[in-house]
Amino acid sequence: MQIEKTLDAIHASITQRWYFQVFTVFTRILLAVAFIPPSYKKIMHQPFTSLPDSHPVGHYFNALLQTGFYYEFLGWGQMIAAILLLFPRTAHLGALLFLPIIANIAVLTTSVGFAGTWLITILMCLAATWLVAWDYDRLKPIFFGQRFQKAQGVPKAFILLPLVFGLGGASLAVLFWLGRVGNLNNYVSVGGIMAGMGLVFGLVVALHLKFMKVGELNGQPGSTS
Repeated sequence: MQIEKTLDAIHASITQRWYFQVFTVFTRILLAVAFIPPSYKKIMHQPFTSLPDSHPVGHYFNALLQTGFYYEFLGWGQMIAAILLLFPRTAHLGALLFLPIIANIAVLTTSVGFAGTWLITILMCLAATWLVAWDYDRLKPIFFGQRFQKAQGVPKAFILLPLVFGLGGASLAVLFWLGRVGNLNNYVSVGGIMAGMGLVFGLVVALHLKFMKVGELNGQPGSTS
């Protein structure tokens, strides 16, 4: 594939230059260090900012603090991304985890007008993008890898799977009726709708299964292609 060869050549040319190597290590460590203090505050369930609720940023973070373990979950996500970035063997995983987190923060700080911080977070987002691109060779199977084995077929999948999911939808409607879930007035109509949705869902599952590939990637050790 021509685009793959072109990207390989560009990546090799950049990653073999010592100044880019130093810059990448510097960026990894800098981003990791930048994430540790705010992640620690979240893990310890401490307020992230002292701004009052009258300020959009203060209102957001004060509300976020009240979400309980979700606040701590965000902190652990940041901490894990930072730790992964510190080690060469796991730095590509750290970059992959770091990028969506910092992208979300960049959009947030920009949308609420967090003075000065929005620019810093955008620069951090660009730096994380660089780190992901740096490990292109470790990540490119996501985009270019092709499996060569087909999924094991289910006999009469386009009949059996829609039937199974259709019955499942109807059965779920019965459970809703027994438990009075949702306080619905007409469970018969709901059962019909859910059965129909199950049939369509099963058809999509069967179609996806037909074209799904499994097993090893083409060109990898052990492949037969």
